[in-house]
Amino acid sequence: MPQVGMFSAARTPPHLTTLVLLTAISVLSLNMFLPSLAHIAADFDVSYGVANLAIGGYLAVTAVLQVVMGPLSDRFGRRPVLLIGLAMFAVASIGCLLAQDFRVFLAWRMIQGAVVGAMALSRAVVRDQYEERDAASLLGYISMVMAVAPMTGPLVGGLLDQFLGWRANFAFFALAGAGLFVLTWCDLGETNSNRASSIAAQFRAYPELFRSRRFWGYSICVTFSLGGFYVYITGAALVGAVVFGMTPAAIGLAVGAITVGFAFGSFLSGKLSRRYPLFVMVLAGRIVAALGLSVGLVVVLSGILHPVTYVGFVMFVGVGNGLTMPAATSGIMSVRPNLAGSASGLSGAMSVAGGAFLTSITGAILTPGNGAVMLLVVMLGSVLVSLVAGLYVRLIDLREGQVA
Repeated sequence: MPQVGMFSAARTPPHLTTLVLLTAISVLSLNMFLPSLAHIAADFDVSYGVANLAIGGYLAVTAVLQVVMGPLSDRFGRRPVLLIGLAMFAVASIGCLLAQDFRVFLAWRMIQGAVVGAMALSRAVVRDQYEERDAASLLGYISMVMAVAPMTGPLVGGLLDQFLGWRANFAFFALAGAGLFVLTWCDLGETNSNRASSIAAQFRAYPELFRSRRFWGYSICVTFSLGGFYVYITGAALVGAVVFGMTPAAIGLAVGAITVGFAFGSFLSGKLSRRYPLFVMVLAGRIVAALGLSVGLVVVLSGILHPVTYVGFVMFVGVGNGLTMPAATSGIMSVRPNLAGSASGLSGAMSVAGGAFLTSITGAILTPGNGAVMLLVVMLGSVLVSLVAGLYVRLIDLREGQVA
Protein backbone atom coordinates (compact mmCIF):
# COMPACT_ATOMS: atom_id res chain seq x y z
CA MET A 1 0.00 0.00 0.00
CA PRO A 2 1.28 3.52 -0.65
CA GLN A 3 2.61 5.43 2.29
CA VAL A 4 0.84 8.57 3.46
CA GLY A 5 2.36 11.26 5.63
CA MET A 6 5.81 12.61 6.29
CA PHE A 7 6.57 10.17 9.12
CA SER A 8 5.02 7.02 7.66
CA ALA A 9 6.87 3.79 8.32
CA ALA A 10 9.12 2.92 5.38
CA ARG A 11 8.39 -0.16 3.30
CA THR A 12 11.11 0.29 0.70
CA PRO A 13 14.91 -0.16 0.95
CA PRO A 14 16.89 2.81 2.29
CA HIS A 15 18.82 5.40 0.34
CA LEU A 16 22.60 5.16 0.43
CA THR A 17 22.75 8.40 2.46
CA THR A 18 20.85 6.75 5.30
CA LEU A 19 23.32 3.86 5.45
CA VAL A 20 26.25 6.29 5.36
CA LEU A 21 24.85 8.28 8.28
CA LEU A 22 24.18 5.12 10.29
CA THR A 23 27.78 4.04 9.76
CA ALA A 24 29.04 7.50 10.69
CA ILE A 25 27.26 7.62 14.05
CA SER A 26 28.69 4.20 14.96
CA VAL A 27 32.22 5.46 14.34
CA LEU A 28 31.69 8.87 15.95
CA SER A 29 30.25 7.31 19.11
CA LEU A 30 33.63 5.71 19.78
CA ASN A 31 36.09 8.53 19.17
CA MET A 32 34.32 11.89 19.08
CA PHE A 33 34.74 12.64 22.78
CA LEU A 34 38.34 11.38 23.07
CA PRO A 35 39.66 14.95 23.58
CA SER A 36 37.33 15.24 26.58
CA LEU A 37 38.60 12.24 28.56
CA ALA A 38 40.83 14.35 30.81
CA HIS A 39 37.95 16.73 31.56
CA ILE A 40 35.60 13.82 32.25
CA ALA A 41 38.15 12.35 34.69
CA ALA A 42 38.52 15.69 36.46
CA ASP A 43 34.78 16.35 36.60
CA PHE A 44 34.03 12.96 38.17
CA ASP A 45 37.22 13.00 40.29
CA VAL A 46 38.57 9.73 38.88
CA SER A 47 41.93 8.87 37.31
CA TYR A 48 42.48 9.11 33.58
CA GLY A 49 42.88 5.33 33.45
CA VAL A 50 39.47 4.83 35.04
CA ALA A 51 37.90 7.39 32.70
CA ASN A 52 39.39 5.44 29.79
CA LEU A 53 36.93 2.63 30.62
CA ALA A 54 34.48 4.74 28.63
CA ILE A 55 36.52 3.64 25.60
CA GLY A 56 37.86 0.20 26.50
CA GLY A 57 34.69 -1.02 28.17
CA TYR A 58 32.62 0.36 25.32
CA LEU A 59 34.66 -1.63 22.79
CA ALA A 60 34.16 -4.82 24.78
CA VAL A 61 30.39 -4.25 24.95
CA THR A 62 30.14 -3.54 21.23
CA ALA A 63 31.99 -6.77 20.44
CA VAL A 64 29.41 -8.74 22.43
CA LEU A 65 26.47 -6.79 21.04
CA GLN A 66 27.49 -7.44 17.45
CA VAL A 67 27.34 -11.17 18.13
CA VAL A 68 23.83 -10.74 19.56
CA MET A 69 22.32 -8.13 17.25
CA GLY A 70 23.34 -9.86 14.02
CA PRO A 71 21.39 -13.06 14.76
CA LEU A 72 18.43 -11.06 16.07
CA SER A 73 18.28 -9.19 12.76
CA ASP A 74 18.37 -12.48 10.86
CA ARG A 75 15.38 -13.69 12.84
CA PHE A 76 13.28 -10.54 13.35
CA GLY A 77 14.55 -8.29 10.56
CA ARG A 78 17.07 -5.46 10.20
CA ARG A 79 14.57 -2.65 10.74
CA PRO A 80 13.30 -3.43 14.28
CA VAL A 81 16.78 -4.23 15.61
CA LEU A 82 18.18 -1.01 14.14
CA LEU A 83 15.32 1.08 15.55
CA ILE A 84 15.65 -0.42 19.03
CA GLY A 85 19.42 0.10 18.97
CA LEU A 86 19.07 3.75 17.94
CA ALA A 87 16.41 4.38 20.60
CA MET A 88 18.68 2.87 23.27
CA PHE A 89 21.58 4.98 22.02
CA ALA A 90 19.57 8.23 22.19
CA VAL A 91 18.25 7.49 25.69
CA ALA A 92 21.69 6.40 26.93
CA SER A 93 23.23 9.59 25.52
CA ILE A 94 20.80 11.63 27.64
CA GLY A 95 21.80 9.48 30.61
CA CYS A 96 25.49 10.28 30.01
CA LEU A 97 24.63 13.95 29.59
CA LEU A 98 22.86 14.16 32.96
CA ALA A 99 25.02 11.74 34.99
CA GLN A 100 26.51 13.14 38.20
CA ASP A 101 28.38 9.99 39.24
CA PHE A 102 31.01 8.20 37.16
CA ARG A 103 29.50 4.77 37.72
CA VAL A 104 26.17 6.02 36.44
CA PHE A 105 27.91 7.68 33.50
CA LEU A 106 29.78 4.47 32.68
CA ALA A 107 26.60 2.37 32.85
CA TRP A 108 24.85 4.65 30.36
CA ARG A 109 27.99 4.70 28.22
CA MET A 110 27.90 0.91 27.93
CA ILE A 111 24.24 1.05 26.87
CA GLN A 112 25.29 3.50 24.15
CA GLY A 113 27.06 0.53 22.58
CA ALA A 114 23.71 -0.53 21.10
CA VAL A 115 24.45 1.87 18.25
CA VAL A 116 27.04 -0.59 16.91
CA GLY A 117 24.15 -2.29 15.15
CA ALA A 118 23.89 0.76 12.91
CA MET A 119 27.20 -0.16 11.28
CA ALA A 120 26.98 -3.96 11.40
CA LEU A 121 23.41 -4.11 10.11
CA SER A 122 23.93 -1.44 7.46
CA ARG A 123 26.33 -3.88 5.82
CA ALA A 124 23.72 -6.64 6.05
CA VAL A 125 21.10 -4.32 4.51
CA VAL A 126 23.39 -3.80 1.51
CA ARG A 127 23.97 -7.53 1.10
CA ASP A 128 20.22 -8.21 1.36
CA GLN A 129 19.66 -6.11 -1.76
CA TYR A 130 22.67 -6.73 -3.97
CA GLU A 131 24.82 -9.54 -5.28
CA GLU A 132 28.44 -9.88 -4.19
CA ARG A 133 30.15 -7.43 -6.56
CA ASP A 134 27.48 -4.73 -6.37
CA ALA A 135 27.44 -5.07 -2.58
CA ALA A 136 31.23 -4.71 -2.44
CA SER A 137 31.03 -1.57 -4.58
CA LEU A 138 28.45 0.09 -2.30
CA LEU A 139 30.33 -1.03 0.80
CA GLY A 140 33.41 0.67 -0.65
CA TYR A 141 31.62 4.02 -0.73
CA ILE A 142 30.17 3.47 2.75
CA SER A 143 33.64 2.56 4.03
CA MET A 144 34.89 6.01 3.10
CA VAL A 145 32.89 7.24 6.12
CA MET A 146 35.00 4.98 8.33
CA ALA A 147 38.02 7.02 7.21
CA VAL A 148 36.51 10.49 7.38
CA ALA A 149 34.71 10.12 10.71
CA PRO A 150 37.82 9.24 12.80
CA MET A 151 39.56 12.34 11.45
CA THR A 152 36.71 14.81 11.88
CA GLY A 153 35.03 13.36 14.98
CA PRO A 154 37.69 14.26 17.58
CA LEU A 155 38.04 17.71 16.02
CA VAL A 156 34.33 18.43 16.35
CA GLY A 157 34.24 16.88 19.81
CA GLY A 158 37.19 18.97 20.93
CA LEU A 159 35.53 22.17 19.73
CA LEU A 160 32.29 21.28 21.50
CA ASP A 161 34.22 20.64 24.70
CA GLN A 162 36.20 23.87 24.38
CA PHE A 163 33.17 26.12 23.93
CA LEU A 164 30.34 24.21 25.65
CA GLY A 165 31.96 21.60 27.92
CA TRP A 166 32.38 17.84 27.53
CA ARG A 167 28.68 17.11 28.08
CA ALA A 168 27.93 18.85 24.78
CA ASN A 169 29.29 15.76 23.02
CA PHE A 170 26.54 13.66 24.55
CA ALA A 171 23.90 16.27 23.74
CA PHE A 172 25.07 15.89 20.13
CA PHE A 173 24.80 12.10 20.40
CA ALA A 174 21.27 12.34 21.82
CA LEU A 175 20.12 14.62 19.00
CA ALA A 176 21.88 12.54 16.35
CA GLY A 177 20.40 9.32 17.74
CA ALA A 178 16.88 10.76 17.76
CA GLY A 179 17.31 12.18 14.27
CA LEU A 180 18.59 8.89 12.88
CA PHE A 181 15.74 7.03 14.56
CA VAL A 182 13.28 9.21 12.64
CA LEU A 183 15.28 8.86 9.42
CA THR A 184 15.44 5.08 9.77
CA TRP A 185 11.72 4.90 10.55
CA CYS A 186 10.88 6.91 7.43
CA ASP A 187 13.49 5.59 4.98
CA LEU A 188 14.66 2.10 5.92
CA GLY A 189 12.10 -0.52 5.06
CA GLU A 190 12.75 -4.15 5.89
CA THR A 191 15.25 -5.80 3.53
CA ASN A 192 15.54 -9.23 5.13
CA SER A 193 13.04 -11.32 3.20
CA ASN A 194 14.49 -14.68 4.23
CA ARG A 195 13.96 -14.74 7.98
CA ALA A 196 14.07 -17.93 10.03
CA SER A 197 10.71 -19.15 11.34
CA SER A 198 12.03 -19.17 14.91
CA ILE A 199 15.16 -18.61 16.94
CA ALA A 200 15.51 -22.39 17.28
CA ALA A 201 15.35 -22.80 13.50
CA GLN A 202 17.98 -20.14 13.09
CA PHE A 203 20.35 -21.75 15.56
CA ARG A 204 19.92 -25.05 13.71
CA ALA A 205 21.24 -23.24 10.62
CA TYR A 206 24.28 -21.87 12.46
CA PRO A 207 26.54 -24.89 11.90
CA GLU A 208 26.37 -24.07 8.18
CA LEU A 209 28.11 -20.77 8.90
CA PHE A 210 30.56 -22.14 11.43
CA ARG A 211 31.56 -24.98 9.10
CA SER A 212 32.23 -22.60 6.23
CA ARG A 213 35.94 -22.29 5.57
CA ARG A 214 35.24 -19.27 3.36
CA PHE A 215 33.62 -17.46 6.28
CA TRP A 216 36.61 -17.99 8.55
CA GLY A 217 39.06 -17.17 5.76
CA TYR A 218 37.35 -13.89 4.92
CA SER A 219 36.90 -13.01 8.62
CA ILE A 220 40.57 -13.61 9.44
CA CYS A 221 41.51 -11.55 6.40
CA VAL A 222 39.38 -8.61 7.62
CA THR A 223 40.57 -8.96 11.23
CA PHE A 224 44.27 -8.79 10.37
CA SER A 225 43.76 -6.17 7.65
CA LEU A 226 42.28 -3.92 10.32
CA GLY A 227 44.97 -5.18 12.68
CA GLY A 228 47.66 -3.35 10.70
CA PHE A 229 45.74 -0.11 11.29
CA TYR A 230 45.33 -0.79 15.02
CA VAL A 231 49.04 -1.57 15.35
CA TYR A 232 49.97 1.71 13.68
CA ILE A 233 47.78 3.97 15.79
CA THR A 234 49.15 2.21 18.89
CA GLY A 235 52.80 2.78 18.00
CA ALA A 236 52.63 6.01 16.01
CA ALA A 237 52.84 8.27 19.06
CA LEU A 238 55.98 6.56 20.37
CA VAL A 239 57.75 6.50 17.02
CA GLY A 240 56.67 10.03 16.12
CA ALA A 241 57.73 11.59 19.41
CA VAL A 242 60.87 9.61 20.28
CA VAL A 243 62.30 8.68 16.87
CA PHE A 244 61.31 11.69 14.78
CA GLY A 245 60.80 14.34 17.47
CA MET A 246 57.40 15.28 16.07
CA THR A 247 54.97 17.60 17.82
CA PRO A 248 51.58 16.24 18.98
CA ALA A 249 49.91 18.03 16.05
CA ALA A 250 52.32 16.45 13.59
CA ILE A 251 51.72 13.03 15.14
CA GLY A 252 48.00 13.60 14.67
CA LEU A 253 48.61 14.29 10.98
CA ALA A 254 50.75 11.15 10.71
CA VAL A 255 47.96 9.05 12.24
CA GLY A 256 45.44 10.70 9.94
CA ALA A 257 47.52 9.83 6.88
CA ILE A 258 46.62 6.14 7.04
CA THR A 259 42.93 7.01 7.10
CA VAL A 260 43.43 9.23 4.04
CA GLY A 261 44.89 6.18 2.31
CA PHE A 262 41.89 4.13 3.46
CA ALA A 263 39.47 6.69 2.03
CA PHE A 264 41.28 6.60 -1.32
CA GLY A 265 41.33 2.80 -1.37
CA SER A 266 37.63 2.67 -0.49
CA PHE A 267 36.87 5.09 -3.33
CA LEU A 268 38.78 2.84 -5.75
CA SER A 269 36.90 -0.15 -4.38
CA GLY A 270 33.59 1.56 -5.09
CA LYS A 271 34.72 2.18 -8.67
CA LEU A 272 36.29 -1.20 -9.39
CA SER A 273 34.34 -3.82 -7.41
CA ARG A 274 31.58 -4.15 -10.01
CA ARG A 275 34.18 -4.97 -12.67
CA TYR A 276 36.33 -7.51 -10.84
CA PRO A 277 35.64 -10.63 -8.75
CA LEU A 278 35.90 -10.40 -4.98
CA PHE A 279 39.17 -12.31 -4.83
CA VAL A 280 40.86 -9.81 -7.16
CA MET A 281 39.96 -6.89 -4.91
CA VAL A 282 40.86 -8.78 -1.72
CA LEU A 283 44.27 -9.91 -2.96
CA ALA A 284 45.06 -6.61 -4.70
CA GLY A 285 44.61 -4.78 -1.39
CA ARG A 286 46.74 -7.27 0.50
CA ILE A 287 49.55 -7.09 -2.06
CA VAL A 288 49.51 -3.27 -2.07
CA ALA A 289 49.77 -3.18 1.73
CA ALA A 290 52.47 -5.87 1.90
CA LEU A 291 54.61 -4.30 -0.82
CA GLY A 292 54.36 -0.82 0.70
CA LEU A 293 55.45 -2.02 4.13
CA SER A 294 58.18 -4.29 2.72
CA VAL A 295 59.77 -1.44 0.76
CA GLY A 296 59.41 0.83 3.78
CA LEU A 297 61.15 -1.71 6.00
CA VAL A 298 64.03 -2.07 3.54
CA VAL A 299 64.41 1.71 3.38
CA VAL A 300 64.47 2.05 7.18
CA LEU A 301 66.95 -0.82 7.58
CA SER A 302 69.14 0.92 4.99
CA GLY A 303 69.45 3.86 7.36
CA ILE A 304 67.06 6.22 5.61
CA LEU A 305 64.78 7.49 8.36
CA HIS A 306 62.53 10.43 7.62
CA PRO A 307 58.97 11.03 8.84
CA VAL A 308 57.59 11.86 5.37
CA THR A 309 58.85 8.67 3.71
CA TYR A 310 57.98 6.59 6.77
CA VAL A 311 54.38 7.77 6.83
CA GLY A 312 54.21 7.53 3.04
CA PHE A 313 54.95 3.81 3.13
CA VAL A 314 52.46 3.28 5.95
CA MET A 315 49.75 4.92 3.83
CA PHE A 316 49.85 1.85 1.57
CA VAL A 317 48.24 -0.09 4.42
CA GLY A 318 45.32 2.32 4.35
CA VAL A 319 44.97 2.07 0.58
CA GLY A 320 45.19 -1.72 0.75
CA ASN A 321 42.56 -1.91 3.47
CA GLY A 322 40.24 0.27 1.42
CA LEU A 323 40.57 -2.14 -1.50
CA THR A 324 40.27 -5.33 0.53
CA MET A 325 37.68 -4.76 3.21
CA PRO A 326 34.53 -4.00 1.18
CA ALA A 327 35.09 -7.11 -0.96
CA ALA A 328 36.00 -9.33 2.00
CA THR A 329 33.00 -8.04 3.98
CA SER A 330 30.71 -8.79 1.05
CA GLY A 331 32.26 -12.26 0.90
CA ILE A 332 31.63 -12.82 4.61
CA MET A 333 27.93 -12.09 4.20
CA SER A 334 27.64 -14.03 0.93
CA VAL A 335 28.72 -17.36 2.40
CA ARG A 336 25.23 -17.91 3.83
CA PRO A 337 22.99 -15.00 2.73
CA ASN A 338 20.23 -16.11 5.13
CA LEU A 339 22.70 -15.52 7.97
CA ALA A 340 24.15 -12.25 6.66
CA GLY A 341 23.44 -10.36 9.88
CA SER A 342 24.97 -13.07 12.03
CA ALA A 343 28.03 -13.24 9.78
CA SER A 344 28.47 -9.45 9.88
CA GLY A 345 28.12 -9.34 13.65
CA LEU A 346 30.46 -12.25 14.34
CA SER A 347 33.15 -10.95 12.00
CA GLY A 348 32.81 -7.49 13.54
CA ALA A 349 33.34 -8.95 17.00
CA MET A 350 36.39 -10.84 15.73
CA SER A 351 37.83 -7.58 14.37
CA VAL A 352 37.42 -5.83 17.73
CA ALA A 353 38.98 -8.75 19.61
CA GLY A 354 41.80 -9.04 17.09
CA GLY A 355 42.49 -5.31 17.32
CA ALA A 356 42.69 -5.50 21.11
CA PHE A 357 45.09 -8.45 20.89
CA LEU A 358 47.39 -6.78 18.36
CA THR A 359 47.48 -3.44 20.17
CA SER A 360 48.46 -5.19 23.40
CA ILE A 361 51.28 -6.99 21.61
CA THR A 362 52.44 -3.76 20.00
CA GLY A 363 52.47 -1.91 23.30
CA ALA A 364 54.48 -4.72 24.91
CA ILE A 365 57.27 -5.05 22.34
CA LEU A 366 57.80 -1.50 21.08
CA THR A 367 60.59 0.48 22.75
CA PRO A 368 62.26 3.81 21.92
CA GLY A 369 65.22 1.87 20.60
CA ASN A 370 63.41 -0.52 18.26
CA GLY A 371 60.21 1.41 17.59
CA ALA A 372 60.73 2.53 13.98
CA VAL A 373 61.69 -0.94 12.73
CA MET A 374 59.49 -3.03 15.01
CA LEU A 375 56.33 -1.05 14.22
CA LEU A 376 56.75 -1.85 10.52
CA VAL A 377 57.58 -5.49 11.33
CA VAL A 378 54.44 -6.01 13.40
CA MET A 379 52.29 -4.25 10.82
CA LEU A 380 53.80 -6.36 8.04
CA GLY A 381 53.21 -9.52 10.06
CA SER A 382 49.53 -8.65 10.43
CA VAL A 383 49.23 -7.86 6.72
CA LEU A 384 50.90 -11.13 5.74
CA VAL A 385 48.45 -13.12 7.89
CA SER A 386 45.58 -11.37 6.10
CA LEU A 387 47.21 -12.12 2.73
CA VAL A 388 47.50 -15.81 3.59
CA ALA A 389 43.84 -15.83 4.63
CA GLY A 390 42.85 -14.23 1.32
CA LEU A 391 44.90 -16.78 -0.62
CA TYR A 392 43.25 -19.56 1.39
CA VAL A 393 39.79 -18.37 0.30
CA ARG A 394 40.99 -18.22 -3.30
CA LEU A 395 42.29 -21.79 -3.03
CA ILE A 396 38.86 -22.90 -1.83
CA ASP A 397 37.29 -21.11 -4.81
CA LEU A 398 39.59 -22.91 -7.23
CA ARG A 399 38.85 -26.30 -5.66
CA GLU A 400 35.14 -25.95 -5.04
CA GLY A 401 33.97 -23.19 -7.38
CA GLN A 402 33.07 -19.57 -6.77
CA VAL A 403 29.65 -20.19 -5.24
CA ALA A 404 29.72 -20.98 -1.51
